[in-house]
Amino acid sequence: MRDRRLGLVACASLDVTLWDLFARSLEVPLWKLWGGYRSSVPVITIGGYYGSDLTIKEEVEYLVKEEFAGMKFKIGGMTPDEDAKRFKEARKVGGDNFRIAVDANQGYTPAEAIRFSHLVADDNLLWFEEPCQWQNDRRGMRDVRFAGGVAVCAGQSEFSAAGCRDLMEQGSIDFCNFDSSWSGGPTEWRKVAGMATVYDVKMAHHEEAQVAAHLLASIPHGTYLEYFHPKRDPIWHNIIANRPKLKDGRIQLNDRPGLGWELDQDYIKKYRINSRMTEKK
Repeated sequence: MRDRRLGLVACASLDVTLWDLFARSLEVPLWKLWGGYRSSVPVITIGGYYGSDLTIKEEVEYLVKEEFAGMKFKIGGMTPDEDAKRFKEARKVGGDNFRIAVDANQGYTPAEAIRFSHLVADDNLLWFEEPCQWQNDRRGMRDVRFAGGVAVCAGQSEFSAAGCRDLMEQGSIDFCNFDSSWSGGPTEWRKVAGMATVYDVKMAHHEEAQVAAHLLASIPHGTYLEYFHPKRDPIWHNIIANRPKLKDGRIQLNDRPGLGWELDQDYIKKYRINSRMTEKK
């Protein structure tokens, strides 16, 4: 199989379905079945995109008003100095209690990532996600951690527990945002979470809040749930009828069995495509 991840995405769909059915048979929510460490998780959104309709000031003010705990801020498409200036503006608007991580999507060289890290050293950076270009990213991220003095996050580009093990073993990360939906499902994610305790690495999850909320709530070293601004991902904000509103930066999980989400059938009906073939006259 050339595209291994394609098969793993299919496996992930089956894996989460089986976990959901198992939890329903026991009449417990997944977050409790998997450990039940907490009943709510803090939420950050993803923003700070280049060319956004909103200014940085407008976007951060909106997120604070909506009670997000923080945001993951896009960098890596400009110079470190230009991106640092943008980051500092977001920090100024959000205040000290608003958590801000940055995500370069592998856009910097190690030297550029270290330069950015030094420029924002006094600005309470939560983590630096995928700071380095892919050619030798494990060594590069380790260099950024130690020479830049920042916490590094990666894992979403891995598709197995073995890949995440290498990140941890080589001292490349402080946070692992392994994506269960791309990589075989919650079973594989939980293997990674188990390994992370040995390496003192905290767990995150790349998007997919409907599953990630349960995974992150189930363990003591789970961190921030992430989902997009409503304009970028209207489905998450509309398709789940019983999605609770944020309060003090956190989302509260319910006690319904399994995943526990109730789908908004009216919203689904509005956008459903009738797959039945019409006869040609």
